[in-house]
Amino acid sequence: MYRDYLPEKFIDNMQELLGDEFEEFLASYDVEPASGLRVNTMKVSPGRFGEIYRKLERVPWAEGGFYVQTEEGESAPSKHPYYHAGLYYLQEPSAMAPGALLPLTEGCRVLDLCAAPGGKSTQIGARLAGKGILVSNDISASRARALLKNIELFGIGNVLITSESPDRLAGVFSGYFDRIVIDAPCSGEGMFRKVHAVAKNWEQYGSGYYADLQKQIIPHAIEMLAPGGVMIYSTCTFSPLEDEASLALILREHPDMHVIPFPEAERLFGEIGFVRANGTDYPAEISNAARLYPHKIKGEGHFVALLRKDGPGELGVEAISKDQTDTLPTGGATRAFNQCNAYAASVRKRHRDVPDSAFDFFEKIGFEIPAERLYVKGGFVSLDPEPQIPFGAEKLRTLRRGLLLGEIKKDRFEPSQALACAMPAGAFENVIDFPSDSQDVIRYLKCETISVSGENAEAEDGYVLVCTDGFPLGWGRKKGDTIKNRYLPGWRMM
Repeated sequence: MYRDYLPEKFIDNMQELLGDEFEEFLASYDVEPASGLRVNTMKVSPGRFGEIYRKLERVPWAEGGFYVQTEEGESAPSKHPYYHAGLYYLQEPSAMAPGALLPLTEGCRVLDLCAAPGGKSTQIGARLAGKGILVSNDISASRARALLKNIELFGIGNVLITSESPDRLAGVFSGYFDRIVIDAPCSGEGMFRKVHAVAKNWEQYGSGYYADLQKQIIPHAIEMLAPGGVMIYSTCTFSPLEDEASLALILREHPDMHVIPFPEAERLFGEIGFVRANGTDYPAEISNAARLYPHKIKGEGHFVALLRKDGPGELGVEAISKDQTDTLPTGGATRAFNQCNAYAASVRKRHRDVPDSAFDFFEKIGFEIPAERLYVKGGFVSLDPEPQIPFGAEKLRTLRRGLLLGEIKKDRFEPSQALACAMPAGAFENVIDFPSDSQDVIRYLKCETISVSGENAEAEDGYVLVCTDGFPLGWGRKKGDTIKNRYLPGWRMM
């Protein structure tokens, strides 16, 4: 089978790289590729997810990562209402490794430099749990729009989403970030089995083209890394030209950067083959990097390296404990509404660009919305991330700054889809809840008008938070027994 789509030059390269392991590697291309999903731990714990969705095999190296295979007659995971509630992200299992291996501490300032479509950003954003700031960037405007949707679907609000070149970002964020992820553009050799067309692209461009792109990106990323900060460099390719050679370039041109061992690596990868990079003719510390091969793990292929910049401060590794899931949200639970916001007349007067209708709505929301963090531009109201955004960021091409709360229309406030997705359980009193296996929830996701009965009919007229099994999906406007649909049309289930 593999001879049908694997380029001969690639086969020769891998034989040289792997030696005695080559035949085992090549045989893995006759095995069906693994698919995966990663649970949004901001909304539900992995254990609880297994109870309400179905039992799945866990991905050992990623908290909340599961292997998934659609059974005959079963809907694809992308069609389940839980997907539209942001409970999980569909992601190839080996691609979960960089986001899982990045050491995080509370309040980190993190940059995901080549972020679209959002796998690593949603993973890191969930791990930050609303603390610190995540700047997610992709130079492609169209890809950045897909990134925006995935981040908002996950309910992540402590973000700045940009579509800029690395040099423009470095002009604003020099020395700003504690953590940086470069999932670099690459030749995609690790995707050949899953997407055969990538092999044809490889034949057209080769590794040299992408190695040159990486050389343009890396120096600007290092400029943005704070002293003592750490950076993940990753690709989904096996090519030493794009992997070891890129690390060697970093070490040669930036002597304050060092490739360091991964915390927890032996526990996460020791039993399943955490394959070190080939250190031949490269600095010895490059052997701290790792390749994930498809004949060693249940996944496609990745290269991952952790680098630290000299400077004060400790690494501050957050232990990835299997018991940590016990502290995560169970999701969908009914909780008593707790009013968090009350805005005095003096506060409202001080923030005259925010109408009373918006403040009135915020008082109905069960998480804190400090008036001093409200940001108004072009009729849209957002909640700024808590860390101060550097001066000059307003000049960047920005798709989202903080959590979009809603839009002002003639002094009338209309809440956003992003706000609905960011709602934890019990954060809004007026709720309509549909079972995930009901036709009503499908009609809602298709932006149709819905009639309600029973307990749902008891909700008050006005804005309602529409949920499935207690997990928010979006907004509706209730009048009597009818819900006028306010689900975002661009997100409509097809």
